[in-house]
Amino acid sequence: MSTRDAARRLRDVVDNAARIEAYVTGLDLAAFAADRKTIDACERCLERIAEAVVKLGPEQFATVAPDVPFERVRGLGNVLRHAYDDIDLTILFGLVRNEVPALRQAALRALEG
Repeated sequence: MSTRDAARRLRDVVDNAARIEAYVTGLDLAAFAADRKTIDACERCLERIAEAVVKLGPEQFATVAPDVPFERVRGLGNVLRHAYDDIDLTILFGLVRNEVPALRQAALRALEG
């Protein structure tokens, strides 16, 4: 993958993570769970993040976010696409509130470096 393509994928991670953050700002789990549009928007952004990570590849992703297993992100994308009816909203909310911001920061650092 070219440096330009890698930068594009990292920007996709940053942009979609920022969207998620905007969608859930001020929400607690109950408000999130009651807002189907926000859930749908977050799921779609997570799908894009997962796809961007897959396109980066495991080696390059390991340099961006060494503490985040590549297969976990890839698996999340698969769950969102194929097992969408089994998604636990508590887990989803935890991801968007706790893990997505850290991934966004890692992608920003990689873009700056």
